[in-house]
Order: sequence, then C-alpha cells, then structure tokens
Amino acid sequence: MINLEGGDGFVSLEVSPKLAHDTAGTLAEARHLWTAVNRPNLLIKVPGTREGLPVIQQLIGEGINVNVTLLFGLPRYREVAEAYLLGLETLAVSGKPLNRIASVASFFLSRIDVLIDPILEKLRLKGGPVAETVPGLRGETAIASAKVALPYLPGDLWQPAISKIIPKGRHPQRLLWASTSTKNPEYSDVKYVETLIGQATVNTIPLETITAYREHGKPASRLEEATRAANHVLEGLQRAGINLDALTQGTGR
Repeated sequence: MINLEGGDGFVSLEVSPKLAHDTAGTLAEARHLWTAVNRPNLLIKVPGTREGLPVIQQLIGEGINVNVTLLFGLPRYREVAEAYLLGLETLAVSGKPLNRIASVASFFLSRIDVLIDPILEKLRLKGGPVAETVPGLRGETAIASAKVALPYLPGDLWQPAISKIIPKGRHPQRLLWASTSTKNPEYSDVKYVETLIGQATVNTIPLETITAYREHGKPASRLEEATRAANHVLEGLQRAGINLDALTQGTGR
C-alpha cells in the first residue's frame, strides 16, 4: 500500500555504482531514471560520496526523491542532511509542494563492525593499558554510531533563513538501516534490528534475519535508549587511537 503523505510505499532504483565519484554522470542518470520510471513513489539511490553531495541537493531541489546510500560515518551523514535541507529550500523557493518529497539516509551497519573489530582485536593482542578497554568496544561501533546519529536528524539542523521559507509540513529525511544481517556468528542474529527500532526509521532486513526475528525477536522501541553508553563507545575508540571518522570517510570517500 502506497501512502506518499505518510512516507511509506517507496521503491529504490540505483544509479550505477561506477558513477559514485562522477557528479555530472550521477545527476544525469538520476534524472533519466526518474523520468523513465515516472512514478511518485520512486527513490533514486545516490551514493553518499563527496561527489554525490551536490547531486543530492540538486535532485531534492527538483522534487526528485533520493535514497542516499553507502553511509558509514557521522561527518558525511551531517553533510548529507544539510544537502537535503538546502535542496528543500530550493524546492520551497520554486513554489513546488514539499509534502510529496521523500528521502532516506542509509547507514550500512554491520560493515562498520567488520571494519573496526579487527583493529580492536589487534590492539587487544598487543597488550598494554588500551587493551584492557578494547573488549567492551568490540561489536558496538555500528550501533553506537546509529544512536549518536539521531541528534543530526534534519529537524535539528534548521537554519533561521531556511525555517522561515519551509513550512512545517515537509517530511523529515528518515534514517535507514542497511547491512543489517549479522556477519559475526558470535553476535546475536538480530543485533542490528532489535536495538534500532524507533520512530522515523526504516530497516532493510534480509530474509534470514526476518526469519530469525520472527522466531525470537522482542519488538520494542529502543533506538533512543542507551545513548550515553553509545557516546562512551565512540569516546573509547578515540582513546584507543582509532579515528572512526577517517576510517569511515575512507570507506565512503
């Protein structure tokens, strides 16, 4: 069931990954796909690379729905959220309705832990004061990043000039959790589902994870819980000498 006003019923179509670092090429293909499909419930998937940022702003400004994909870190997500807001400003100035525009920002979660966990293990094996704190950080980076991303939601980024132009009826850019299957068998098979249930979010869940959740999942809104612990995880990474921002920016360039 499609409910455009409520933000549900959308389907994503991806711009070629080969264009991830080609601003002009991504913009051209995104426009082509949008015109060819010609459906209001389409989301055009644009990589959240540095080169993709101006594309996101331009497409939103033209009234084209965007799924910003391949996000791994908070600094890039903040840039994406700001691009979305600036696109809305352009759309508002043009006099086009804002209540039909939709966008999601897709965080690839388990891949973050796949990236960071081996680094933590090397530090543990190396020994020393840092090694004593590492076990508590293992497998926690992705969830912590997701929880800390909440204050970056576009509603908290309004600039005075933008808020005067854009009416309150616009849709927020929702957070979307991707790569939610558990890659490490030592972790719960519903790890990236249960802890991230919350308002204004979407979770793209593989079939095997859906099956596992049906069997032993415990539905409850938990996204806004343990945010202080999430910040402690990210602070612990810094104390361990792990520059998460640099590592994740390198993943999504």
